[in-house]
Amino acid sequence: MQIIENMDALEAFVGQEMGVSDWLTIDQERVNQFADATEDHQWIHVDVERAQRESPFGGPIAHGFLTLSLLPQLTSQIKRIEGVTTTVNYGLDKVRFIAPVPVGSKVRARQTLESIEPRGDNRYMLRNTVTIEIEGADKPACIAQSLSLIVF
Repeated sequence: MQIIENMDALEAFVGQEMGVSDWLTIDQERVNQFADATEDHQWIHVDVERAQRESPFGGPIAHGFLTLSLLPQLTSQIKRIEGVTTTVNYGLDKVRFIAPVPVGSKVRARQTLESIEPRGDNRYMLRNTVTIEIEGADKPACIAQSLSLIVF
């Protein structure tokens, strides 16, 4: 984990990769819980036997939005900015789901700080590119441009 001492130190990371999270296993229980929470019970996610028979992926896959929802958890392992009192998820500018995440696979986040924009006294908008990688896969699961508002 990167420990960033202050705003000047953070600015040195603009255009740089900040780091990589630990691997996280995507198991069927997590997929089922996400399906229950979102009421998205499409068979390709929750019906293991049918997905093994009929899916072009050979089994169930995680919801794209489940993969996207892991950004806060995974990126929190990458950096900590000292002195920040508040961090707010401001949204996403662009999201692409590049490859499916098979149930049982592991994913991790790779984060690059693209820009910092002042937003008033001690407030800054951070634009990051976060790539969710699948262990052993040629293509990432997801690439997202995320925005966070931080307050010192």
